[in-house]
Amino acid sequence: GLRTLYGIRRDGAGDIGSLVRAKRRQDNLTQAETSALCNVGARFLSELENGKQTLELGKVLQVLSGLGLEISIAPRRWSNRS
Repeated sequence: GLRTLYGIRRDGAGDIGSLVRAKRRQDNLTQAETSALCNVGARFLSELENGKQTLELGKVLQVLSGLGLEISIAPRRWSNRS
């Protein structure tokens, strides 16, 4: 099954891309089918799944929505430093 992403690190694009790829495969969809379903280009979807850092946020959200995924944002919990 899919894991829950509790925190996005500095390389968070890779985390999101991995989750998108896992969900696409869980749904037995090809990249071509998924890009058509989400109304984005196949190249965009490939770049997203491969963790490209500079993708358009609106399109990323479009893919997440199309795959039935959502993203949430919360304040960062800073570790206590002595």
